[in-house]
Amino acid sequence: MNKAYIYRIYPNNEQSILINKTFGCVRFVYNQMLANRKAIYEQYKDDKQALKEQKYFTPADYKSNYEWLKEVDSLALANAQLNLKTAYNNFFRDKSIGFPKFKSKHKDRKSYTTNNQGGTIRLIGNKLVRLPKLKDIAIKLHRPLPEKTKIKSATISQTPTEKYYISILVEYDACIEQVTPTLERTLGLDYSSKSLYVDSQANSADYPKFYRKVEAKLKKEQRKLSRRKKCGKNRDKQRQKVAKLHEKVANQRKDFLHKLSRQITNAYDTIVIEDLNMRGMAQGLKLAKSTNDNGYGMLKTFLQYKLKEQGKQLVTIDKWYPSSKMCRFCGTVNGELKLGDRVWTCSCGAFLDRDINAAINIKNEGCRILGIA
Repeated sequence: MNKAYIYRIYPNNEQSILINKTFGCVRFVYNQMLANRKAIYEQYKDDKQALKEQKYFTPADYKSNYEWLKEVDSLALANAQLNLKTAYNNFFRDKSIGFPKFKSKHKDRKSYTTNNQGGTIRLIGNKLVRLPKLKDIAIKLHRPLPEKTKIKSATISQTPTEKYYISILVEYDACIEQVTPTLERTLGLDYSSKSLYVDSQANSADYPKFYRKVEAKLKKEQRKLSRRKKCGKNRDKQRQKVAKLHEKVANQRKDFLHKLSRQITNAYDTIVIEDLNMRGMAQGLKLAKSTNDNGYGMLKTFLQYKLKEQGKQLVTIDKWYPSSKMCRFCGTVNGELKLGDRVWTCSCGAFLDRDINAAINIKNEGCRILGIA
């Protein structure tokens, strides 16, 4: 299995300068290669055969004209080429993803990836990590890597609050025994904008709404930021304050969802959820703040890999399945049910709570897919 472990690193001044140079070089090479691809396409778009025969520029082609590209890790530039190729493949696979865009110095995430070749990336004790070009960097190793692991690559990133992190991708042998799903150890989750989810046991997550708690303070600090003069030191200081507020909310959300997903994974063998379009819900139902604050998509990701590590399953049912409108007792579908109706009475006489009824229907559908009686 492959798994990434994220740690905070503390580079010195020289290392920080080289890391930021690498960020800029990776962004520059990515944009140059994208521009080259676009120019070739515009020139040969009417001749498909000639278009296939064209050769695109690689990072090595730019080093003769731009000597400063030789100062940084060559593998970081090579990975920028792979990232561009992946972006193109994703676009042709699903046009809704969008065509690859040029990277911005001020808006895009600052990061680069380098590969381990013959031990160029390795941990030195519990306080240092060796990286190409950067040599030894102080690291906060808050948890050890699994035993007998092989380091594949490392991604160095910088947050808007100017903190540096390293994500170490390792490969290790995992002996996973598949768990046979049962009815008692299966749980259905129905998304709830108010409390994150309601499960088939009539329990809710009671999400604390971290963003809502700091919304007033964030609004005040953002108003100050909008009044600061551009390219000034005071604006940069104020930007740091706003970034720290956003970072705190993100860390609180991630911590809550990690602990919650671990509790669910340890308690059940199979989790059943709906395949929801969270972005569409946020835009179409005017629930953007609540939907984005909940982090339901992040919860799904955490559940997926944690269940997989234990040989368990995450079952996703179709988003058009009428879980809320169908009575769990008689199967009647109430086509007139509106979003604001939190409780309703079926024609069979059953009085139903919308969310609990939906969670139970989701569980039942998941059991049907898995063949659980």
